[in-house]
Amino acid sequence: MISAQHIVPAATGGQHVIGLELGIFIALFASVAGIGFVAVRWRRAPSLASIDEWGLGGRRFGTFVSWFLLGGDLYTAYTFIAIPALLYGAGALGFFAVPYTIIVYPLVFAIMPRLWSVAHRHGAATPADFIRVRFGSSTLALAVALTGIVATMPYIALQLVGIEAVLQSMGLAGTGWQKDLPLIIAFAILAAYTYTSGLRAPALIAFVKDALIYVVVIVAVIYIPSRLGGYGHIFSVTQAHFAQPAVKKAGGSFLLPPGGGTAYWTLALGSAFALFMYPHSITAVLSTGNRNVIRRNSVLLFPYSFLLGLIALLGYMAIAAHVKVTNTNLAVPEPFQKMFPHWFVGIAFSAIAIGALVPAAIMSIAAANLFTRNVWVEYFDRDATPEREAAVARIVSLLVKLGAVVFVLTLSGQFSVNLQLLGGVWILQTFPAIVSGLYTRFLHRWALLLGWLAGMVTGTLMAYAVPNPAKHQHHFGGSVYSWHYFGLHFKAYHGFIALVINVIVVLVASVVLNALRAPRGEDRTRAPDYEELTGPPLPPAEVGEPQPA
Repeated sequence: MISAQHIVPAATGGQHVIGLELGIFIALFASVAGIGFVAVRWRRAPSLASIDEWGLGGRRFGTFVSWFLLGGDLYTAYTFIAIPALLYGAGALGFFAVPYTIIVYPLVFAIMPRLWSVAHRHGAATPADFIRVRFGSSTLALAVALTGIVATMPYIALQLVGIEAVLQSMGLAGTGWQKDLPLIIAFAILAAYTYTSGLRAPALIAFVKDALIYVVVIVAVIYIPSRLGGYGHIFSVTQAHFAQPAVKKAGGSFLLPPGGGTAYWTLALGSAFALFMYPHSITAVLSTGNRNVIRRNSVLLFPYSFLLGLIALLGYMAIAAHVKVTNTNLAVPEPFQKMFPHWFVGIAFSAIAIGALVPAAIMSIAAANLFTRNVWVEYFDRDATPEREAAVARIVSLLVKLGAVVFVLTLSGQFSVNLQLLGGVWILQTFPAIVSGLYTRFLHRWALLLGWLAGMVTGTLMAYAVPNPAKHQHHFGGSVYSWHYFGLHFKAYHGFIALVINVIVVLVASVVLNALRAPRGEDRTRAPDYEELTGPPLPPAEVGEPQPA
């Protein structure tokens, strides 16, 4: 989850199309699309007519494949654009994205193997499936499912923002249908190979995507500073830039301003808690063939954090290169246009666009799995066969991508950004139910539902109350909320504040409800289910009596 408070939707960019750039872009994009269609034959199963095969890749991915899949899932085209754009506009606060990815991997190491084990044992394909099995509450499971779907939708739409940025920089801005056609074609191709190949497509494409991005970033962080007089000069120019009164007034700062420390660490910690609550992250985790694969990858994914730090510096390089854009999404593409030969620009822009395909595919699959298992089957088709589940999921994945395209083409870019900010706040409110359920049943299912509701309402209201005077926004102006209550005054990530409120409500309500002996719901899990390394899903007849883990 990347804060996007300094990204604006104004259209600027290249004025004419450069044939070499566009040719390389199309060639690489077409090659990757071909890989997506061929992926249906990769590790081929007898049939993809089940969510386990189509939506989770057969739950057989090993360490090597999962390393690329998780990296391709978490580090998106929007990340490539948004983090440098945040540093370009805000300065020091944008670096919160680096420590949060460092914080998240120990959490994954501790938490996700338990989720994998119990999900594998009980055939759970979504986080809401686990909630249903653990707490025996279809209402709480529905809340988790709908939160995941709503939080994921704008995230998919914002992958289009990354593609739009490079298309604009290549001179394909245009007007009317000419402006929208390349974007529509790109997502039509994405929809087609996702429908055909399921999770195998982004897993295979992730190899190409990650290789391209590593090459582009490493070349950029070596070559661009050599053209700008070195990193010392870059930081000197950046510091002078953020010292300007107009930039300060707009909220930019080379170092964290007084009182900015709380905003910084709550953004980092809240984002770390939220990242693996997103359905696409959990989908990638559940696709692995062994819980030890998750542990190994939580140790081995550190190169992506290093890469993220390098990507972030591109924002400062844009300032040092005197790039002036009203649309900060172009803070990365424009320096590439100014400093690199056209053939390399074509490769770099292809890497960004391909970087949108992997997460967008996984996100649409994850949203489709949630809808199918926890809405459609739970409330409309309880006798659905695995084949019918897979058919519904495929159709829903198409509708999700279609909705994302319509969303971006018909609404303002800033509205997409606002919803992505809210999505981060919302998905964070599922953290208490999912994580506590992996360790204890002390927290009552009704208390978890009340806490979720309290967090959703307060988080949304706080996000609504954040202005951004520099962009003339009265609401949804950023990720930092200024607290002025009970004599206290501090700035913090509103999603984190909402999570604290959520947890307080859950704890108090659980004590009261447990004292009143309110019905707790059936727990179909056993303690050993959370430590299973391998083994087939548990047959319903062997579930046994409910037991706390």
